[in-house]
Amino acid sequence: MFSSLICRQRWLCTLLALALCGGNAAAQGLVLPPPAPTNNTTAAATAVQAQAPKFTSTASSDVFGAQLFTGAFAREGAPLFNPDYLIATGDTLQVRLWGAYTFDASLVVDPQGNIFVPNVGPVSVRGVRNQELHSVLARAVNRVYRANVQSYASLAAAQPVRVFVSGFVARPGLYSGTSMDSLLSYLDQAGGIDLERGSFLRVEVKRGSKLRAQVNLYDFLLQGQMPAVQLASGDVIFVPPKQNSIRVLGLADNAKRFEFAAGTRSVADILPLAKPQATATHVRVVRNSGTTKSTEYYPLQDAAQVVLLNGDELEFTADKKPGTITVRVEGEHSSPQEYVLPYGTRFGELMQGIQPLPNADAQSIQLFRQSVKQRQKDMLATSLRSLESALLTARSGSSDEAKLRKDEADLTLQWVERAKQIEPVGQVQIAQASQREQMLLENGDIIRIPRKDDLVLVSGEVLFPNAVAYEGRLALQDYINRAGGFTQVADNARVVVARRDGSFEQIDTSRLFASADVRAGDQILVLPKVDEKQRQFWKDMTQIIYQIAVSAKVVFGL
Repeated sequence: MFSSLICRQRWLCTLLALALCGGNAAAQGLVLPPPAPTNNTTAAATAVQAQAPKFTSTASSDVFGAQLFTGAFAREGAPLFNPDYLIATGDTLQVRLWGAYTFDASLVVDPQGNIFVPNVGPVSVRGVRNQELHSVLARAVNRVYRANVQSYASLAAAQPVRVFVSGFVARPGLYSGTSMDSLLSYLDQAGGIDLERGSFLRVEVKRGSKLRAQVNLYDFLLQGQMPAVQLASGDVIFVPPKQNSIRVLGLADNAKRFEFAAGTRSVADILPLAKPQATATHVRVVRNSGTTKSTEYYPLQDAAQVVLLNGDELEFTADKKPGTITVRVEGEHSSPQEYVLPYGTRFGELMQGIQPLPNADAQSIQLFRQSVKQRQKDMLATSLRSLESALLTARSGSSDEAKLRKDEADLTLQWVERAKQIEPVGQVQIAQASQREQMLLENGDIIRIPRKDDLVLVSGEVLFPNAVAYEGRLALQDYINRAGGFTQVADNARVVVARRDGSFEQIDTSRLFASADVRAGDQILVLPKVDEKQRQFWKDMTQIIYQIAVSAKVVFGL
Protein backbone atom coordinates (compact mmCIF):
# COMPACT_ATOMS: atom_id res chain seq x y z
CA MET A 1 0.00 0.00 0.00
CA PHE A 2 2.87 2.32 0.82
CA SER A 3 4.33 1.89 -2.66
CA SER A 4 0.98 2.57 -4.28
CA LEU A 5 0.67 5.83 -2.32
CA ILE A 6 4.11 6.89 -3.56
CA CYS A 7 3.13 6.13 -7.17
CA ARG A 8 -0.09 8.12 -6.77
CA GLN A 9 1.82 11.10 -5.33
CA ARG A 10 4.28 11.00 -8.24
CA TRP A 11 1.40 10.92 -10.71
CA LEU A 12 -0.23 13.98 -9.06
CA CYS A 13 3.09 15.82 -9.15
CA THR A 14 3.44 15.14 -12.82
CA LEU A 15 -0.02 16.54 -13.51
CA LEU A 16 0.80 19.63 -11.47
CA ALA A 17 4.04 20.15 -13.38
CA LEU A 18 2.18 19.90 -16.68
CA ALA A 19 -0.35 22.46 -15.49
CA LEU A 20 2.40 24.87 -14.45
CA CYS A 21 4.51 24.40 -17.55
CA GLY A 22 1.62 24.78 -19.96
CA GLY A 23 3.01 25.26 -23.45
CA ASN A 24 6.55 24.19 -22.38
CA ALA A 25 5.54 20.57 -22.05
CA ALA A 26 6.85 19.71 -25.48
CA ALA A 27 10.18 21.34 -24.66
CA GLN A 28 10.56 19.07 -21.64
CA GLY A 29 9.92 15.93 -23.65
CA LEU A 30 6.35 15.40 -22.48
CA VAL A 31 3.81 14.37 -25.07
CA LEU A 32 0.27 15.58 -24.51
CA PRO A 33 -2.77 14.32 -26.38
CA PRO A 34 -4.22 16.84 -28.82
CA PRO A 35 -7.37 18.64 -27.69
CA ALA A 36 -10.60 17.12 -28.87
CA PRO A 37 -12.20 19.15 -31.66
CA THR A 38 -15.13 21.26 -30.65
CA ASN A 39 -18.55 20.83 -32.17
CA ASN A 40 -18.04 24.05 -34.14
CA THR A 41 -14.77 22.77 -35.62
CA THR A 42 -16.36 19.46 -36.59
CA ALA A 43 -19.36 21.20 -38.15
CA ALA A 44 -17.11 23.54 -40.12
CA ALA A 45 -14.99 20.66 -41.44
CA THR A 46 -18.13 18.76 -42.41
CA ALA A 47 -19.47 21.82 -44.22
CA VAL A 48 -16.21 22.25 -46.15
CA GLN A 49 -16.24 18.57 -47.17
CA ALA A 50 -19.86 18.86 -48.26
CA GLN A 51 -19.09 21.88 -50.43
CA ALA A 52 -15.94 20.36 -51.96
CA PRO A 53 -16.45 19.51 -55.65
CA LYS A 54 -16.58 15.87 -56.64
CA PHE A 55 -14.19 14.86 -59.42
CA THR A 56 -14.14 11.72 -61.56
CA SER A 57 -11.67 9.09 -60.34
CA THR A 58 -8.69 8.74 -62.66
CA ALA A 59 -8.64 4.96 -62.16
CA SER A 60 -12.15 4.39 -63.52
CA SER A 61 -12.42 7.26 -66.00
CA ASP A 62 -12.57 6.66 -69.75
CA VAL A 63 -11.11 10.11 -70.52
CA PHE A 64 -7.93 9.87 -72.56
CA GLY A 65 -5.06 11.06 -70.33
CA ALA A 66 -6.90 10.49 -67.04
CA GLN A 67 -4.14 8.15 -65.80
CA LEU A 68 -1.55 10.91 -66.27
CA PHE A 69 -2.11 12.38 -62.80
CA THR A 70 -1.73 9.65 -60.18
CA GLY A 71 0.97 11.28 -58.00
CA ALA A 72 4.01 10.02 -59.92
CA PHE A 73 5.10 13.49 -61.06
CA ALA A 74 4.51 15.08 -57.66
CA ARG A 75 6.56 12.42 -55.83
CA GLU A 76 9.63 12.62 -58.05
CA GLY A 77 11.82 15.74 -57.97
CA ALA A 78 13.50 17.29 -60.98
CA PRO A 79 17.02 16.13 -61.99
CA LEU A 80 19.86 18.32 -60.77
CA PHE A 81 21.37 18.60 -64.25
CA ASN A 82 19.30 19.85 -67.13
CA PRO A 83 21.56 21.23 -69.86
CA ASP A 84 18.91 23.69 -71.08
CA TYR A 85 17.98 25.00 -67.62
CA LEU A 86 18.48 28.77 -67.31
CA ILE A 87 20.11 29.94 -64.12
CA ALA A 88 17.71 32.10 -62.11
CA THR A 89 17.79 34.31 -59.03
CA GLY A 90 17.91 32.20 -55.89
CA ASP A 91 19.69 29.21 -57.46
CA THR A 92 22.61 27.76 -55.49
CA LEU A 93 25.87 27.21 -57.41
CA GLN A 94 28.86 25.20 -56.25
CA VAL A 95 32.03 27.18 -57.20
CA ARG A 96 35.57 25.81 -56.90
CA LEU A 97 38.94 27.53 -57.62
CA TRP A 98 42.28 25.81 -57.23
CA GLY A 99 45.93 26.38 -58.08
CA ALA A 100 47.58 29.67 -57.03
CA TYR A 101 44.30 30.57 -55.30
CA THR A 102 41.93 28.15 -53.54
CA PHE A 103 38.20 28.69 -53.02
CA ASP A 104 35.32 26.23 -52.51
CA ALA A 105 31.84 27.44 -51.52
CA SER A 106 28.14 27.40 -52.37
CA LEU A 107 27.00 30.75 -53.73
CA VAL A 108 23.43 31.94 -54.19
CA VAL A 109 22.48 34.00 -57.25
CA ASP A 110 21.54 37.46 -55.90
CA PRO A 111 18.60 39.63 -57.07
CA GLN A 112 20.89 41.30 -59.64
CA GLY A 113 21.57 37.91 -61.20
CA ASN A 114 25.20 37.71 -59.98
CA ILE A 115 27.36 35.54 -57.76
CA PHE A 116 30.26 37.16 -55.95
CA VAL A 117 33.56 35.28 -56.25
CA PRO A 118 36.35 36.55 -53.95
CA ASN A 119 39.24 38.22 -55.83
CA VAL A 120 37.19 37.96 -59.01
CA GLY A 121 34.13 40.06 -58.22
CA PRO A 122 30.52 39.72 -59.38
CA VAL A 123 29.88 37.27 -62.18
CA SER A 124 26.58 37.60 -64.09
CA VAL A 125 24.99 34.16 -64.42
CA ARG A 126 21.23 34.80 -64.60
CA GLY A 127 19.85 33.51 -67.87
CA VAL A 128 22.95 31.37 -68.55
CA ARG A 129 22.22 27.81 -69.73
CA ASN A 130 23.25 25.18 -67.21
CA GLN A 131 25.48 23.58 -69.83
CA GLU A 132 27.41 26.85 -70.33
CA LEU A 133 27.80 27.78 -66.65
CA HIS A 134 31.35 26.44 -66.34
CA SER A 135 32.65 28.37 -69.36
CA VAL A 136 31.09 31.67 -68.14
CA LEU A 137 32.85 31.33 -64.78
CA ALA A 138 36.14 30.36 -66.47
CA ARG A 139 36.09 33.50 -68.63
CA ALA A 140 35.50 35.71 -65.58
CA VAL A 141 38.33 34.05 -63.64
CA ASN A 142 40.76 34.29 -66.57
CA ARG A 143 40.28 38.05 -66.70
CA VAL A 144 41.87 38.25 -63.23
CA TYR A 145 44.15 35.22 -63.14
CA ARG A 146 45.98 34.74 -66.41
CA ALA A 147 47.44 31.41 -65.32
CA ASN A 148 47.82 29.00 -62.41
CA VAL A 149 44.12 29.21 -61.33
CA GLN A 150 41.55 26.68 -62.52
CA SER A 151 37.80 26.97 -61.97
CA TYR A 152 34.69 24.82 -61.94
CA ALA A 153 31.00 25.64 -61.38
CA SER A 154 27.88 23.49 -61.19
CA LEU A 155 24.26 23.90 -60.16
CA ALA A 156 23.87 22.63 -56.61
CA ALA A 157 20.21 23.41 -56.04
CA ALA A 158 17.51 25.05 -58.11
CA GLN A 159 15.65 28.06 -56.77
CA PRO A 160 12.68 27.22 -54.53
CA VAL A 161 9.54 28.66 -56.07
CA ARG A 162 5.82 28.82 -55.32
CA VAL A 163 3.53 28.52 -58.33
CA PHE A 164 -0.20 29.15 -58.60
CA VAL A 165 -2.30 26.41 -60.24
CA SER A 166 -5.78 27.53 -61.20
CA GLY A 167 -8.57 26.89 -63.63
CA PHE A 168 -10.25 23.51 -64.03
CA VAL A 169 -8.06 21.40 -61.74
CA ALA A 170 -9.03 19.26 -58.78
CA ARG A 171 -7.43 21.47 -56.09
CA PRO A 172 -6.54 25.02 -57.24
CA GLY A 173 -3.95 26.63 -55.01
CA LEU A 174 -0.35 27.72 -54.39
CA TYR A 175 2.20 24.90 -54.59
CA SER A 176 5.88 24.73 -53.68
CA GLY A 177 8.66 23.26 -55.77
CA THR A 178 11.77 24.34 -57.61
CA SER A 179 12.27 26.28 -60.79
CA MET A 180 13.49 23.07 -62.40
CA ASP A 181 10.30 21.09 -61.71
CA SER A 182 8.12 20.45 -64.72
CA LEU A 183 4.63 21.76 -65.35
CA LEU A 184 3.30 18.20 -64.83
CA SER A 185 4.69 18.16 -61.29
CA TYR A 186 2.64 21.19 -60.25
CA LEU A 187 -0.48 19.91 -62.02
CA ASP A 188 -0.07 16.60 -60.22
CA GLN A 189 0.21 18.38 -56.87
CA ALA A 190 -3.08 20.10 -57.67
CA GLY A 191 -4.79 16.74 -58.22
CA GLY A 192 -4.64 16.85 -61.98
CA ILE A 193 -6.99 18.28 -64.57
CA ASP A 194 -10.73 18.11 -63.88
CA LEU A 195 -11.66 15.31 -66.27
CA GLU A 196 -15.16 16.58 -66.93
CA ARG A 197 -14.41 20.26 -67.49
CA GLY A 198 -10.65 20.88 -67.95
CA SER A 199 -8.71 20.99 -71.22
CA PHE A 200 -5.70 18.78 -72.01
CA LEU A 201 -5.01 20.62 -75.27
CA ARG A 202 -3.93 24.10 -74.15
CA VAL A 203 -2.57 24.36 -70.61
CA GLU A 204 -1.33 27.93 -70.20
CA VAL A 205 1.67 29.28 -68.23
CA LYS A 206 1.32 32.97 -67.36
CA ARG A 207 3.67 35.49 -65.75
CA GLY A 208 1.71 38.55 -64.87
CA SER A 209 -0.36 39.51 -67.93
CA LYS A 210 2.02 37.76 -70.33
CA LEU A 211 1.33 34.29 -71.74
CA ARG A 212 4.70 32.50 -71.59
CA ALA A 213 3.75 29.07 -72.94
CA GLN A 214 0.82 26.95 -74.10
CA VAL A 215 1.23 23.19 -73.66
CA ASN A 216 -0.71 20.41 -75.43
CA LEU A 217 -0.62 17.34 -73.15
CA TYR A 218 -1.73 15.09 -76.01
CA ASP A 219 1.71 15.73 -77.58
CA PHE A 220 3.28 14.33 -74.42
CA LEU A 221 0.94 11.31 -74.26
CA LEU A 222 1.19 10.34 -77.92
CA GLN A 223 4.63 11.57 -79.00
CA GLY A 224 6.58 12.11 -75.79
CA GLN A 225 7.04 15.83 -76.44
CA MET A 226 7.07 18.18 -73.44
CA PRO A 227 8.40 21.76 -73.84
CA ALA A 228 10.81 22.89 -71.13
CA VAL A 229 8.99 25.69 -69.32
CA GLN A 230 11.06 27.18 -66.51
CA LEU A 231 8.85 28.46 -63.72
CA ALA A 232 9.39 31.27 -61.24
CA SER A 233 7.65 32.32 -58.07
CA GLY A 234 4.31 33.90 -58.84
CA ASP A 235 3.83 32.14 -62.17
CA VAL A 236 0.33 30.83 -62.88
CA ILE A 237 -0.48 27.48 -64.48
CA PHE A 238 -3.99 27.87 -65.83
CA VAL A 239 -6.19 25.05 -67.18
CA PRO A 240 -8.92 26.48 -69.43
CA PRO A 241 -12.31 24.82 -70.03
CA LYS A 242 -12.55 21.73 -72.18
CA GLN A 243 -13.20 22.19 -75.87
CA ASN A 244 -15.16 19.73 -78.02
CA SER A 245 -15.16 16.08 -77.09
CA ILE A 246 -16.09 12.74 -78.63
CA ARG A 247 -16.31 9.20 -77.34
CA VAL A 248 -14.68 6.23 -79.10
CA LEU A 249 -16.05 2.69 -78.74
CA GLY A 250 -15.67 -0.66 -80.43
CA LEU A 251 -12.63 -2.06 -82.22
CA ALA A 252 -10.07 0.55 -81.16
CA ASP A 253 -6.94 0.24 -79.03
CA ASN A 254 -7.74 3.59 -77.39
CA ALA A 255 -11.45 3.32 -76.71
CA LYS A 256 -11.56 6.57 -74.74
CA ARG A 257 -13.12 10.00 -74.67
CA PHE A 258 -11.03 12.52 -76.63
CA GLU A 259 -10.92 16.29 -76.74
CA PHE A 260 -10.49 18.17 -80.01
CA ALA A 261 -10.11 21.85 -80.76
CA ALA A 262 -12.92 23.95 -82.13
CA GLY A 263 -13.20 24.00 -85.89
CA THR A 264 -13.88 21.48 -88.62
CA ARG A 265 -12.61 18.02 -87.68
CA SER A 266 -13.18 14.72 -89.47
CA VAL A 267 -13.02 11.10 -88.40
CA ALA A 268 -9.65 10.89 -90.16
CA ASP A 269 -8.24 13.36 -87.60
CA ILE A 270 -9.30 11.05 -84.77
CA LEU A 271 -7.80 7.85 -86.25
CA PRO A 272 -4.24 8.56 -84.94
CA LEU A 273 -5.69 9.03 -81.46
CA ALA A 274 -8.18 6.14 -81.39
CA LYS A 275 -5.91 3.68 -83.25
CA PRO A 276 -8.59 1.38 -84.80
CA GLN A 277 -7.73 -2.31 -84.85
CA ALA A 278 -6.80 -4.08 -88.05
CA THR A 279 -10.17 -5.84 -88.16
CA ALA A 280 -12.14 -2.57 -88.18
CA THR A 281 -13.69 -1.71 -91.55
CA HIS A 282 -16.50 0.76 -90.74
CA VAL A 283 -17.37 3.45 -88.24
CA ARG A 284 -20.78 4.13 -86.72
CA VAL A 285 -21.36 7.79 -85.81
CA VAL A 286 -24.08 8.53 -83.25
CA ARG A 287 -25.08 12.21 -83.30
CA ASN A 288 -26.61 13.78 -80.20
CA SER A 289 -28.56 16.84 -81.34
CA GLY A 290 -30.73 18.19 -78.56
CA THR A 291 -33.46 15.70 -77.76
CA THR A 292 -32.92 13.62 -80.91
CA LYS A 293 -30.28 11.01 -81.65
CA SER A 294 -29.33 9.91 -85.14
CA THR A 295 -26.97 7.20 -86.36
CA GLU A 296 -24.77 7.27 -89.46
CA TYR A 297 -22.63 4.48 -90.89
CA TYR A 298 -19.54 4.92 -93.07
CA PRO A 299 -16.64 2.81 -94.39
CA LEU A 300 -13.26 3.84 -93.03
CA GLN A 301 -12.01 4.89 -96.46
CA ASP A 302 -14.55 7.74 -96.29
CA ALA A 303 -13.32 8.90 -92.87
CA ALA A 304 -11.90 12.18 -94.23
CA GLN A 305 -15.36 13.26 -95.45
CA VAL A 306 -17.18 12.58 -92.14
CA VAL A 307 -17.30 15.79 -90.08
CA LEU A 308 -17.34 15.43 -86.29
CA LEU A 309 -19.47 17.47 -83.92
CA ASN A 310 -19.17 18.02 -80.19
CA GLY A 311 -20.68 15.09 -78.24
CA ASP A 312 -20.54 12.55 -81.09
CA GLU A 313 -19.90 8.86 -80.40
CA LEU A 314 -17.75 6.80 -82.77
CA GLU A 315 -17.90 3.03 -82.78
CA PHE A 316 -15.44 1.15 -84.98
CA THR A 317 -16.91 -2.10 -86.28
CA ALA A 318 -15.92 -5.04 -88.50
CA ASP A 319 -18.36 -5.35 -91.38
CA LYS A 320 -16.77 -8.26 -93.20
CA LYS A 321 -18.42 -11.07 -95.06
CA PRO A 322 -17.48 -14.48 -93.63
CA GLY A 323 -14.96 -16.33 -95.77
CA THR A 324 -13.62 -19.55 -94.28
CA ILE A 325 -13.87 -21.43 -91.01
CA THR A 326 -11.54 -23.83 -89.23
CA VAL A 327 -12.82 -27.18 -87.95
CA ARG A 328 -10.78 -29.82 -86.13
CA VAL A 329 -11.55 -33.55 -86.32
CA GLU A 330 -9.99 -35.57 -83.51
CA GLY A 331 -10.07 -39.19 -82.42
CA GLU A 332 -10.10 -42.50 -84.23
CA HIS A 333 -9.68 -41.70 -87.93
CA SER A 334 -6.90 -41.73 -90.51
CA SER A 335 -7.74 -38.40 -92.18
CA PRO A 336 -6.16 -34.97 -91.49
CA GLN A 337 -7.18 -33.32 -88.24
CA GLU A 338 -7.39 -29.65 -89.27
CA TYR A 339 -9.74 -28.41 -92.02
CA VAL A 340 -10.20 -24.94 -93.49
CA LEU A 341 -13.68 -24.93 -95.01
CA PRO A 342 -15.87 -22.38 -96.81
CA TYR A 343 -18.38 -20.60 -94.64
CA GLY A 344 -21.67 -22.55 -94.79
CA THR A 345 -20.12 -26.04 -94.93
CA ARG A 346 -22.40 -28.70 -93.48
CA PHE A 347 -21.56 -31.54 -91.15
CA GLY A 348 -22.32 -34.27 -93.69
CA GLU A 349 -20.06 -32.68 -96.34
CA LEU A 350 -17.07 -32.80 -93.99
CA MET A 351 -17.71 -36.31 -92.66
CA GLN A 352 -17.83 -37.78 -96.19
CA GLY A 353 -14.08 -37.30 -96.41
CA ILE A 354 -13.27 -38.72 -92.97
CA GLN A 355 -12.00 -42.32 -92.83
CA PRO A 356 -12.82 -43.86 -89.40
CA LEU A 357 -10.51 -46.55 -88.00
CA PRO A 358 -11.86 -50.05 -87.28
CA ASN A 359 -12.02 -49.44 -83.53
CA ALA A 360 -13.93 -46.13 -83.87
CA ASP A 361 -17.31 -45.75 -82.17
CA ALA A 362 -19.12 -44.13 -85.11
CA GLN A 363 -22.44 -44.16 -83.24
CA SER A 364 -21.14 -41.77 -80.56
CA ILE A 365 -19.60 -38.95 -82.61
CA GLN A 366 -19.14 -35.88 -80.42
CA LEU A 367 -19.32 -32.18 -81.32
CA PHE A 368 -17.88 -29.47 -79.08
CA ARG A 369 -18.76 -25.87 -79.95
CA GLN A 370 -17.44 -22.65 -78.43
CA SER A 371 -20.76 -20.79 -78.71
CA VAL A 372 -22.55 -23.61 -76.86
CA LYS A 373 -19.87 -23.58 -74.17
CA GLN A 374 -20.40 -19.86 -73.70
CA ARG A 375 -24.17 -20.28 -73.51
CA GLN A 376 -23.81 -23.04 -70.91
CA LYS A 377 -21.49 -20.80 -68.93
CA ASP A 378 -23.91 -17.87 -69.15
CA MET A 379 -26.85 -20.01 -67.99
CA LEU A 380 -24.83 -21.32 -65.05
CA ALA A 381 -23.77 -17.77 -64.14
CA THR A 382 -27.40 -16.63 -64.26
CA SER A 383 -28.46 -19.43 -61.92
CA LEU A 384 -25.63 -18.63 -59.51
CA ARG A 385 -26.47 -14.92 -59.51
CA SER A 386 -30.09 -15.74 -58.77
CA LEU A 387 -29.03 -17.92 -55.84
CA GLU A 388 -26.72 -15.16 -54.54
CA SER A 389 -29.52 -12.62 -54.73
CA ALA A 390 -31.89 -14.92 -52.86
CA LEU A 391 -29.28 -15.54 -50.15
CA LEU A 392 -28.51 -11.87 -49.62
CA THR A 393 -32.14 -10.72 -49.53
CA ALA A 394 -33.64 -13.54 -47.41
CA ARG A 395 -35.61 -12.40 -44.38
CA SER A 396 -35.64 -13.99 -40.94
CA GLY A 397 -38.36 -14.05 -38.31
CA SER A 398 -36.09 -13.86 -35.24
CA SER A 399 -32.54 -13.09 -34.23
CA ASP A 400 -31.71 -16.79 -33.79
CA GLU A 401 -33.05 -17.56 -37.23
CA ALA A 402 -31.12 -14.61 -38.64
CA LYS A 403 -27.87 -16.00 -37.22
CA LEU A 404 -28.58 -19.42 -38.69
CA ARG A 405 -29.41 -17.86 -42.07
CA LYS A 406 -26.19 -15.84 -41.97
CA ASP A 407 -24.06 -18.91 -41.30
CA GLU A 408 -25.89 -20.78 -44.05
CA ALA A 409 -25.44 -17.87 -46.47
CA ASP A 410 -21.69 -17.64 -45.75
CA LEU A 411 -21.17 -21.32 -46.51
CA THR A 412 -23.38 -21.24 -49.57
CA LEU A 413 -21.65 -18.15 -50.98
CA GLN A 414 -18.32 -19.93 -50.65
CA TRP A 415 -19.83 -22.82 -52.61
CA VAL A 416 -21.11 -20.37 -55.24
CA GLU A 417 -17.63 -18.87 -55.68
CA ARG A 418 -16.21 -22.36 -56.32
CA ALA A 419 -19.04 -23.15 -58.70
CA LYS A 420 -18.19 -20.07 -60.77
CA GLN A 421 -14.86 -21.67 -61.66
CA ILE A 422 -16.53 -24.65 -63.37
CA GLU A 423 -15.95 -24.68 -67.14
CA PRO A 424 -18.68 -26.34 -69.27
CA VAL A 425 -17.49 -28.59 -72.10
CA GLY A 426 -19.82 -27.17 -74.75
CA GLN A 427 -20.89 -30.56 -76.13
CA VAL A 428 -23.76 -30.70 -78.64
CA GLN A 429 -25.89 -33.83 -78.78
CA ILE A 430 -25.77 -34.91 -82.44
CA ALA A 431 -25.55 -38.71 -82.51
CA GLN A 432 -29.32 -39.19 -82.53
CA ALA A 433 -30.21 -36.10 -84.59
CA SER A 434 -32.16 -36.94 -87.74
CA GLN A 435 -30.94 -33.79 -89.53
CA ARG A 436 -27.32 -34.13 -88.40
CA GLU A 437 -25.92 -34.24 -91.94
CA GLN A 438 -27.50 -30.84 -92.76
CA MET A 439 -26.20 -29.06 -89.66
CA LEU A 440 -24.02 -26.01 -90.40
CA LEU A 441 -20.53 -26.01 -88.94
CA GLU A 442 -19.09 -23.03 -87.05
CA ASN A 443 -15.58 -21.68 -86.80
CA GLY A 444 -13.69 -23.42 -84.00
CA ASP A 445 -15.87 -26.57 -83.93
CA ILE A 446 -14.21 -29.74 -82.65
CA ILE A 447 -15.55 -33.08 -83.91
CA ARG A 448 -14.34 -36.07 -81.93
CA ILE A 449 -14.70 -39.69 -83.06
CA PRO A 450 -14.32 -41.68 -79.85
CA ARG A 451 -12.71 -45.07 -79.54
CA LYS A 452 -14.82 -48.07 -78.60
CA ASP A 453 -14.68 -48.29 -74.84
CA ASP A 454 -15.31 -51.28 -72.59
CA LEU A 455 -15.45 -49.25 -69.38
CA VAL A 456 -18.14 -47.50 -67.38
CA LEU A 457 -16.98 -44.60 -65.23
CA VAL A 458 -18.73 -44.25 -61.86
CA SER A 459 -18.10 -40.98 -60.04
CA GLY A 460 -19.68 -38.62 -57.54
CA GLU A 461 -21.11 -39.69 -54.23
CA VAL A 462 -19.94 -43.31 -54.20
CA LEU A 463 -17.44 -44.78 -51.77
CA PHE A 464 -14.82 -45.68 -54.39
CA PRO A 465 -15.20 -43.67 -57.62
CA ASN A 466 -13.68 -45.82 -60.31
CA ALA A 467 -13.86 -47.20 -63.84
CA VAL A 468 -15.74 -50.50 -63.96
CA ALA A 469 -15.39 -53.02 -66.79
CA TYR A 470 -18.53 -53.10 -68.90
CA GLU A 471 -20.74 -56.18 -68.71
CA GLY A 472 -24.03 -56.31 -70.56
CA ARG A 473 -25.74 -58.30 -67.82
CA LEU A 474 -25.09 -55.69 -65.13
CA ALA A 475 -27.75 -53.14 -64.20
CA LEU A 476 -27.24 -49.56 -63.04
CA GLN A 477 -27.30 -50.51 -59.36
CA ASP A 478 -24.69 -53.21 -59.99
CA TYR A 479 -22.18 -50.66 -61.31
CA ILE A 480 -22.83 -48.40 -58.32
CA ASN A 481 -22.34 -51.35 -55.97
CA ARG A 482 -19.03 -52.22 -57.64
CA ALA A 483 -17.90 -48.66 -56.88
CA GLY A 484 -18.65 -49.22 -53.18
CA GLY A 485 -22.27 -48.09 -53.18
CA PHE A 486 -23.78 -44.76 -52.20
CA THR A 487 -22.18 -42.48 -49.60
CA GLN A 488 -24.22 -41.05 -46.75
CA VAL A 489 -24.74 -37.77 -48.63
CA ALA A 490 -25.69 -39.36 -51.95
CA ASP A 491 -29.03 -38.52 -53.54
CA ASN A 492 -30.07 -41.89 -54.90
CA ALA A 493 -33.08 -40.25 -56.48
CA ARG A 494 -30.83 -38.19 -58.79
CA VAL A 495 -28.40 -40.49 -60.58
CA VAL A 496 -27.35 -39.24 -64.01
CA VAL A 497 -26.18 -41.54 -66.79
CA ALA A 498 -24.16 -39.48 -69.27
CA ARG A 499 -23.82 -40.95 -72.76
CA ARG A 500 -20.76 -40.38 -74.88
CA ASP A 501 -22.89 -38.74 -77.58
CA GLY A 502 -23.91 -35.93 -75.21
CA SER A 503 -27.32 -37.26 -74.12
CA PHE A 504 -28.29 -37.75 -70.46
CA GLU A 505 -30.72 -39.85 -68.49
CA GLN A 506 -31.75 -39.20 -64.89
CA ILE A 507 -32.71 -42.23 -62.80
CA ASP A 508 -34.45 -42.41 -59.42
CA THR A 509 -32.89 -45.58 -58.01
CA SER A 510 -35.10 -45.41 -54.92
CA ARG A 511 -38.09 -46.45 -57.00
CA LEU A 512 -38.97 -50.07 -57.48
CA PHE A 513 -37.66 -51.59 -60.74
CA ALA A 514 -35.92 -48.29 -61.61
CA SER A 515 -33.03 -48.91 -63.95
CA ALA A 516 -31.32 -47.64 -67.08
CA ASP A 517 -29.73 -49.13 -70.15
CA VAL A 518 -26.04 -48.69 -69.29
CA ARG A 519 -23.78 -48.85 -72.35
CA ALA A 520 -20.06 -49.19 -72.77
CA GLY A 521 -18.36 -45.82 -72.37
CA ASP A 522 -21.16 -44.30 -70.28
CA GLN A 523 -20.47 -42.19 -67.19
CA ILE A 524 -22.60 -42.66 -64.07
CA LEU A 525 -22.79 -39.50 -61.95
CA VAL A 526 -24.21 -39.85 -58.43
CA LEU A 527 -25.24 -36.38 -57.30
CA PRO A 528 -25.03 -35.19 -53.68
CA LYS A 529 -28.09 -34.63 -51.54
CA VAL A 530 -28.94 -31.11 -50.35
CA ASP A 531 -30.60 -31.24 -46.93
CA GLU A 532 -33.83 -29.29 -47.24
CA LYS A 533 -34.07 -28.95 -43.46
CA GLN A 534 -30.73 -27.15 -43.18
CA ARG A 535 -30.68 -25.37 -46.52
CA GLN A 536 -33.38 -22.79 -47.17
CA PHE A 537 -32.51 -22.71 -50.87
CA TRP A 538 -32.02 -26.43 -51.40
CA LYS A 539 -34.17 -26.53 -54.55
CA ASP A 540 -32.04 -23.91 -56.30
CA MET A 541 -28.81 -25.62 -55.24
CA THR A 542 -30.08 -29.02 -56.35
CA GLN A 543 -30.93 -27.62 -59.78
CA ILE A 544 -27.49 -25.99 -60.11
CA ILE A 545 -25.73 -29.23 -59.14
CA TYR A 546 -27.66 -31.04 -61.86
CA GLN A 547 -26.90 -28.24 -64.35
CA ILE A 548 -23.17 -28.54 -63.64
CA ALA A 549 -23.30 -32.32 -64.05
CA VAL A 550 -25.00 -31.99 -67.45
CA SER A 551 -22.86 -29.16 -68.85
CA ALA A 552 -19.46 -30.08 -67.38
CA LYS A 553 -19.85 -33.78 -66.48
CA VAL A 554 -18.65 -32.94 -62.98
CA VAL A 555 -20.27 -33.83 -59.67
CA PHE A 556 -19.91 -30.66 -57.64
CA GLY A 557 -20.61 -31.33 -53.98
CA LEU A 558 -21.19 -29.02 -51.04
